[in-house]
Amino acid sequence: MTSHKHVLIVEDEDKIAQILVEFLALEGFTSTVLNEGTHVVDTVKKEAPTAIILDRMLPGVDGLTICKSLRSFSMVPIIMLTARVDEIDRLIGLEAGADDYVCKPFSAREVVARIQAILRRTTQQTKTESSLEKLTFRHIELDMSRFECAVDGNIIELTPVEFRLLKTMMTKPGVVYSRDQLMELGYEDGRVVSNRTIDSHMKNLRHKLATDEHISPIHAVYGIGYKVQ
Repeated sequence: MTSHKHVLIVEDEDKIAQILVEFLALEGFTSTVLNEGTHVVDTVKKEAPTAIILDRMLPGVDGLTICKSLRSFSMVPIIMLTARVDEIDRLIGLEAGADDYVCKPFSAREVVARIQAILRRTTQQTKTESSLEKLTFRHIELDMSRFECAVDGNIIELTPVEFRLLKTMMTKPGVVYSRDQLMELGYEDGRVVSNRTIDSHMKNLRHKLATDEHISPIHAVYGIGYKVQ
């Protein structure tokens, strides 16, 4: 049985999982807890949670592999937990499709606040995009209702952040967006990320949007940021 505000917690440390369950309950969320990664994908398909808290290091199947698998069929918000603190590890998690990344030790109250911020953002985004179902530029089409990107008619997989960044630039072709602007638009919960993170997203987008017939429309503007043209 699921709830309108239902969070799947995938965490192999029982104490951490229980603390998260208790803090989520204070904000009206129900929770399901899994302590290993083997059955996460099946559980998501069955329960359709509102959000997922996913530990990176898990027995069975690791968090990065799970995140990539989930993104093949779902845009459910994912917050990844990790004991790793290096920036490259955070980038890998974001590139795998995570919406946010929290390093241990962490405040359970902060994790819940981040979930609420992501859900507010996605709810507002859905309302905003309901009047604009499709956006087309050159050989690329974004379907807002399906959260899909088609390149030369073929569906390609974008992470939620990549989708938002591409939508922003496609809405106003030729307009140059600074990295700071892209940070704000791509991460509407106010999270601070580095220029390197934005550059990493753009590198991935360029690769995904290029075909044998067309080059990627994303262009870097030296010393400023990025645009599509």
